[in-house]
Amino acid sequence: MRVVYNIAPAGQQAEEGNLKTGRIITADADIRAILAASKTIAVVGLSPKPDRDSYKVAAYLKDRGYRIVPVRPAQTEILGEKAYPSLDDVPGPVDIVDVFRSSDRILPHAREALRLKPKTFWMQEGIENREAAALLTAAGIDVVMARCIKHDHARLFG
Repeated sequence: MRVVYNIAPAGQQAEEGNLKTGRIITADADIRAILAASKTIAVVGLSPKPDRDSYKVAAYLKDRGYRIVPVRPAQTEILGEKAYPSLDDVPGPVDIVDVFRSSDRILPHAREALRLKPKTFWMQEGIENREAAALLTAAGIDVVMARCIKHDHARLFG
């Protein structure tokens, strides 16, 4: 079953034919399509420590052929890739912004992502922010919430 929510605030809905409205993505078919079409993933909150989940997830994705763009203040390189202090510093383009930040810290990253215009803004397992989702979907960016990109990739692609 495909479940799609459009939660853009009133007055920010895209009019038919004018502007693409992003969607909240939950269906496996949509997740598979996103992962298959994507090449570059900016990972916000990517830790330089190999024992951290963000590092393990990014390493897994890099091993599967994705280009990883680390976003972490005070780091110059993670996983052999140039790191950027914020999404505002990423030269772009990126297909997915994958975020390892607590739910209450998502909104500033969602605002930064608007400039990059990724196809998808992905909040990792346990992370959900409806206000950020509304902002992003109103701007035409699809949103995945509370899902681990590594687990979904492994499950859908083996």
